[in-house]
Amino acid sequence: MIDTAGSGAGSSLGPAEAEQTEEEREEELRRAEQKAERENTEREIESGNSTLTRRERRRVSAHSRLSALTVFSIIRSEGEEELRRPTSSLWWSGIAAGIGISTSVFAQALLYDTLEGSPNRWLVSSLGYSVGFIFVILSRLQLFTENTLSVVLPMLSEPSWGKLGLSARLWTIVLTANFIGTFLTAFFVMVMSDGGDAEASSHVTAMLEVSKHAAQSQGWTALVKGIPAGFFIAGLVWMLPSSKGFELWVIMVFTALIAAGGFTHVIAGSTEMFMLVIDGQKSIEAAFTGYLLPTFAGNVIGGTGLFAMLSYGQIHAEI
Repeated sequence: MIDTAGSGAGSSLGPAEAEQTEEEREEELRRAEQKAERENTEREIESGNSTLTRRERRRVSAHSRLSALTVFSIIRSEGEEELRRPTSSLWWSGIAAGIGISTSVFAQALLYDTLEGSPNRWLVSSLGYSVGFIFVILSRLQLFTENTLSVVLPMLSEPSWGKLGLSARLWTIVLTANFIGTFLTAFFVMVMSDGGDAEASSHVTAMLEVSKHAAQSQGWTALVKGIPAGFFIAGLVWMLPSSKGFELWVIMVFTALIAAGGFTHVIAGSTEMFMLVIDGQKSIEAAFTGYLLPTFAGNVIGGTGLFAMLSYGQIHAEI
């Protein structure tokens, strides 16, 4: 015998649950209407191209820019994938990124050393700062400042405590691994300079000069200068899906701008700070409290607080 009273009680919904269900239905309806509207717009555009041949329509499609919603979806999808990667994968990729980004300091110092006496010494040497970023980004290694955008978009589109926890996990692992990679590089460079090789010593001296220049930004100044750097890196991540073969130049332009403008980047800057620490010119406490922590805050404000919020805001009504 079926207990109709029990089944009826089990199927009833409380006011809060009924209200939540109604809100979910309204949200699904809104998204369905937006999708239908975008599909109608696409059909109207296609009907306008009805006089074109199939080859001409393919050319039109190939030369069309990606929409903001498409770019957002690409980066969000990449962020979702990164959030679910195993800890060991994030860890070793982060260490490799820390080692790789240190080539920015070396390449910049190499040009700085070569251009001694040139009135444009600092400006031209800033081009070398792009080398590490090109290496890390095109190698798809885990760089903390890239993740201020990519792993935040999934949380913004569908906020939950679970995604917040995954984001915190990724940030902690990658930032720590990046620092270990840059410290290992700085230690190796300083040990190499003790070998008596005059040319190597000259390059290390130039790296220390570049590092001292970076260390002039301390505290509040480092934080403020970190905001544009975080914004540029997040903007760079946003532009890559639309670059279509010009990724190298996009990376070069914006990362060189960070160096030329004297802006602060927490990972590349950690190589410089660790070199000064190992050389005895700065304490580890001063390196973190005076430069790395303020720069970290500035990069997060610029990458997540500004660019991620603005990029999400421009497509919020379309998703």
